[in-house]
Amino acid sequence: MTSSIPSSEPTLLALADGTLWPGRAYGARGDRAGEIVFNTSITGYQEILTDPSYHGQIVVLTQPHIGNYGANRDDDESARAWAAGLVLRAASPVVSNWRAAQTLDDYLAERGIVAITDVDTRALTRHIRTYGAQNAAISSVRPEARHVLEIARSAPDMNGLDLVQAVTCARPYIFTETADAWGLELPTRPEKRYRVVAYDYGIKRNILRLLAAHGCEVTVVPAQTSAAEVLALLPDGVFLSNGPGDPAACTYAVTAVRDLLGKVPVFGICLGHQILGLALGGSTYKLKFGHRGGNQPVQRSDGAVEISSHNHGFAVDAHSLPPGVDVSHVNLNDRCCEGLSAPALSAFSVQYHPEAAPGPHDARYLFTEFIEQMRAFAAVKAAG
Repeated sequence: MTSSIPSSEPTLLALADGTLWPGRAYGARGDRAGEIVFNTSITGYQEILTDPSYHGQIVVLTQPHIGNYGANRDDDESARAWAAGLVLRAASPVVSNWRAAQTLDDYLAERGIVAITDVDTRALTRHIRTYGAQNAAISSVRPEARHVLEIARSAPDMNGLDLVQAVTCARPYIFTETADAWGLELPTRPEKRYRVVAYDYGIKRNILRLLAAHGCEVTVVPAQTSAAEVLALLPDGVFLSNGPGDPAACTYAVTAVRDLLGKVPVFGICLGHQILGLALGGSTYKLKFGHRGGNQPVQRSDGAVEISSHNHGFAVDAHSLPPGVDVSHVNLNDRCCEGLSAPALSAFSVQYHPEAAPGPHDARYLFTEFIEQMRAFAAVKAAG
């Protein structure tokens, strides 16, 4: 069991609309700005902070008691923390978990994440739901209203913002890890190992683990890799990852995917789903406050319902999709598009996160579907 003494330093969170939310310092000290969003997951703060999809965002956790199970080296979803800031109702001063290596306070400070605790996150979340996601700032070094508001209002708008280039890998690499602390090894593997090229728009480790666990030989490539370069690797399939920012700003990614369609099976998740939608001829739009949490209900076209993990502020406009592209999943809260299928092109995608981390595993079968698509595509190709 470890503990940390809560700080008494005053800290201020300011939203661009002028509302002020006082609290106390937690984690690193400094000034941070970004789009403020909320996540309804009960656990998983470490995975959320290290998910590159949160680059440029201040995350409000709606679970009121945070930090009681600490942090460890196994649960990070990337090599660093990406969230711009963190907002808590109550930070636990005591950590008690057999996997914990340090307190959340120390974990945040070590990674330079400025956080604020003792905020009425219920009222703040209701405010975001009413007025929409907007820019905000946290300051624990100069918590003066005028200063923090100026930082919030000078932050770049998420619309039109390409953040993928800040989070993608610098060069291609091979991923071979197939299990983590929770044992993601599958009981059986496909007889054939499929070669998959995964575009890194901000990819999570658990996606790569599941691809590898399903028998895939995974090569991860930078976001700006051309279709010709990908095809030169002779892939059996191409994976499009999650990532941050406005999908419409990633024109290089849309062009590459458009050039790959019909030549190789394609599977996309989150930003990858949006990029696939754009490549297919559809359009995207920004949601009022987005979907972020581990308990979002999604309905499949066959009527079945999955509880799923979400993290997205943009969505594909279902009405913009051309003939031959089907909406395979919808969100039961607001009916927005949560999945696409283009059978003639061997392409499909989901807006949510079947790999979870954090979240439920209801949709993990989609990785098996990707394997089946690659198998069927190879069989048709072999038959001439």
